Amino acid sequence: MVPTFGCVVLDCPDPLSLAEFYAAVLDWSEPKVQHDGHWVTLTGPTGVEIAFQRVENYRAPEWPSQTMPQQFHLDLDVKDLDAGQERVLGLGARLLDDKPETFRVYADPAGHPFCLCAC
Repeated sequence: MVPTFGCVVLDCPDPLSLAEFYAAVLDWSEPKVQHDGHWVTLTGPTGVEIAFQRVENYRAPEWPSQTMPQQFHLDLDVKDLDAGQERVLGLGARLLDDKPETFRVYADPAGHPFCLCAC
């Protein structure tokens, strides 16, 4: 039996808040809250899911340090880096690195790194 992809799950202190951030960034439908708010799921228009799981004593990754490594990150494609940056910063992201020409690195409100890519 070959498994199929289910979803990506991000640990965080506030699943609903982080799901709402990504729903706004990606312009996806409203998050679905489950299990007393400890698990929240976003479903994209193609059926891809991102889930958010509450973790007590959550510690955000430290980018680019390896003291508390990022472990993974999301790459989000955009046609216009400047317009994409304005959007995500307005929604609560924090700029981490804008030196590369074809992508920029941000932290979401829970500290997870993600990139806007115009590659």
